[in-house]
Amino acid sequence: MSLGTYHSEIRDRLAEEVGTIFNDAPEKVALVYPSPYHVGMSSLGFQTLYREINSSPGRSAERVFLPDDVDAHRRAGLPLLSYESRRPAGDFQVLGLSVAFELELAGVVTSLELAGIPPLARERGDQHPFVLCGGPLTFSNPLPLAPFADAILMGEADQTIHDALNLLFSIPGRQARLEALAQIPSCFVPEIHGDQLPLGGKCSDELLPAYAVIRTPNTELRNMFLIEAERGCSRGCAYCVMRRSTNGGMRIVPMEKILSLIPPDATKVGLVGAAVSDHPKICDIIETLADRGVETSLSSLRPDRLNERFVAALRRAGHTALTTASDGASQRLRDTINRKTRDKHLHEAARLARAHGMKRLKLYMMVGLPEETDSDIDELIEFGIEISRIIPLSLGIAPFVSKRNTPLDGLPFSGINTVEARLAKLRKGVRGKVDVRATSARWAWVEYVLAQGGAAEGEALYRAVQAGGSFADYRRAFEALPTARKKRPLAIASL
Repeated sequence: MSLGTYHSEIRDRLAEEVGTIFNDAPEKVALVYPSPYHVGMSSLGFQTLYREINSSPGRSAERVFLPDDVDAHRRAGLPLLSYESRRPAGDFQVLGLSVAFELELAGVVTSLELAGIPPLARERGDQHPFVLCGGPLTFSNPLPLAPFADAILMGEADQTIHDALNLLFSIPGRQARLEALAQIPSCFVPEIHGDQLPLGGKCSDELLPAYAVIRTPNTELRNMFLIEAERGCSRGCAYCVMRRSTNGGMRIVPMEKILSLIPPDATKVGLVGAAVSDHPKICDIIETLADRGVETSLSSLRPDRLNERFVAALRRAGHTALTTASDGASQRLRDTINRKTRDKHLHEAARLARAHGMKRLKLYMMVGLPEETDSDIDELIEFGIEISRIIPLSLGIAPFVSKRNTPLDGLPFSGINTVEARLAKLRKGVRGKVDVRATSARWAWVEYVLAQGGAAEGEALYRAVQAGGSFADYRRAFEALPTARKKRPLAIASL
């Protein structure tokens, strides 16, 4: 790849965007997403901060993404450029990084390296950009991010991003900035706070909903306008970091406000939230959009909320498959994690999907939950075959990873061999009848170590990325940690 090719790629993507903000303000922030463009532009939180920063007088945000081919980019010695002005990311005074989950920490390291900035905060001085982080990871455990961040905005940053930037652009000197940011109640400054995390920020209801400003065809959510229908979740699923997450539970955005913010020319709308199908007006919203000829997708769909009207509305809104989740392989496991779904809800979902002309039912679930045995997998096999007689069934499987700030915090990882054996048993049992797709058990283990870890695990990740970033590199880096630190995460890996 050449610099000219890199510029052309950015220009081509910008030319296909609707809603891009070109704002040549004096106070400039490089808003970095530590994954490629097609992933980052599907993030409502990232787009919301882009809109929020650009709405502040005298201030602008320019987007920065990991290259599609990092190795080619590095071999060519290219800088990491912003999209709006093609300015090197390392030339900005402030870098804001949004981190969604643990495995994106590798992208944080790579982004900083490509920007010519020391990834480790302790190696940066006044001459370097200030690295301010936040994102969904802060709802569970941002400690592995601490080695790379000068400061971390915990929880909802809709308002605190302005508070933090006001300080950063008015105070010179890294140390003075750290001390000032530490006074923001929801700002975690590792150099000052150590491993003592403050409570997450909670924005006022007046700032809801978050909504995207840019639509693009070059993303997983092609040309889709993203908007919150609600924030948080009032359900108490034991594994979920969003359970009763903000301001006591779910906050509903009024239907009228949602509809008023959707651009008249939008042909696709994504309703975003942890429990969108629990919105009391969800059918009315979908039907209204369908009447406009707008395709509508939901980020979360609970099977116990489905009925004739709901599924009919989804079909009118362009759904050709019904996607929901059961999470546990058996009813016993769903009960242990406080998941309210029952077999009858899933059978009814299959019936409704077929009755309304959908081609497939897709179910997401976890394998490797606490107390899971082969008999639970046997129940899933039997269930899958029963559903496949009603409608074609796809199972999306993720190994269970216990997260901080949940009732299941600290529970062990089932083991790579155990998870892979159960997946093999499942595939064999439903072969030819159910489509089974699973995420990697190995990388789930890496995610687990980071999810349960701290700054030491973050630095181990840094060494693994420097070594090449393969699974073997991560395994060696984690196993080199002192025994006292690795006992809980590593002893049950069953490699």
